[in-house]
Amino acid sequence: MRTYDDPEIFSHRTVLVRSDLNVPMDEGTITDRGRILASATTIKSLAEAGARVIVMSHLGRPEGAPDPQFSLHPLAPELAEAIGRDVEFAADTVGDEAKTKAAGLDDGDVLLLENLRFNPGETSKDDDERKAFAAQLAELADDFVSDGFGVVHRKQASVYDIAALLPHYAGSLVRAEVEVSDRLLNSPQAPFAVVLGGSKVSDKLGVIDNLIDRADNLLIGGGMVFTFLAALGHDIGSSLVENDRIEDVKGYLKRAEESGAKIILPTDIVMAGSFAADAESWVRPIAELESTPAGAQGLGLDIGPDSADAYTEVISDSNTVFWNGPMGVFEFAAFAAGTKAVAAALTDEPGTGERLTVVGGGDSAAAVRTLGFGDEEFGHISTGGGASLEYLEGKTLPGLEALT
Repeated sequence: MRTYDDPEIFSHRTVLVRSDLNVPMDEGTITDRGRILASATTIKSLAEAGARVIVMSHLGRPEGAPDPQFSLHPLAPELAEAIGRDVEFAADTVGDEAKTKAAGLDDGDVLLLENLRFNPGETSKDDDERKAFAAQLAELADDFVSDGFGVVHRKQASVYDIAALLPHYAGSLVRAEVEVSDRLLNSPQAPFAVVLGGSKVSDKLGVIDNLIDRADNLLIGGGMVFTFLAALGHDIGSSLVENDRIEDVKGYLKRAEESGAKIILPTDIVMAGSFAADAESWVRPIAELESTPAGAQGLGLDIGPDSADAYTEVISDSNTVFWNGPMGVFEFAAFAAGTKAVAAALTDEPGTGERLTVVGGGDSAAAVRTLGFGDEEFGHISTGGGASLEYLEGKTLPGLEALT
């Protein structure tokens, strides 16, 4: 992967930086600035070195046409605050305004382009259409810096095709993400614990497959746990289950026994009468999940307190921990205890010695911030949930392949 050591090499040059500013929004308000703050380091260092920086990103999933609800315009002042300098905004990507403002940049200036996905060429499956859009972007600059780790698993114009058109480099964020992921894959210090949660086991099967022979313990929580419990013959009430994945799960349980890795499942579950913040809730051992109060459905929404204690002990005793996916519906206070316990265990002695604790992006990153933890309390918080998972699955990521 081509990198740079000194941003001074970009002085007096115009640099296109592919960042990932795809932050969660609620009625126009940013609810988690994590990706903006993570992207700021590279942008700031380039600008301070005298580069003329053009930042490009996407937000949400517009259908290849301008859509006001997905405009990057509200992010310009947020990015300006993060990098400590003004950020100009262009209301298009490769149109007249973008070209004029790009041409008018002075050394140290920063320009943010409108949402890349307003142009259908960004995500097109047609190679020629994608390359044509990449060529228009490339006309704006002298160099390309790839710093959006959250999109390197996508074969898109601003991630993949543009690297063939300009001198290209990995930014500091992408470098850091790759270094951490390589350490997890190739040189984790034992004991190595992998904590997986979230709603669907199908989203995590590739990670389980690639890490089951590397990890000492795999701790399972979230909605995906019920497919494991169903595979073991437990009655799971009305809880989420992927019946078409039960045989896959049985295979991994058997493989874990043969390899010496331990797949650790909850011993108790916080059940609820409905999927709601104020739902009636109760705790049951996994052998009694079908036992419900009169008229209740029996829907599992968090790991139970005994399980949280057990998971905390395993995590605290581990020198390497990778966590992706909440243990329950952390957005509801009544069902956030399991996720909070896991997060707290990861903060034990952060950044000291050889211990590495990694929060694998996505809902996990949102959870730790929602629950009041600071980024600095963990060894690393990934900015790319999907990209992080695919890297740990051992897949080739187009955005990284393009930088070799």
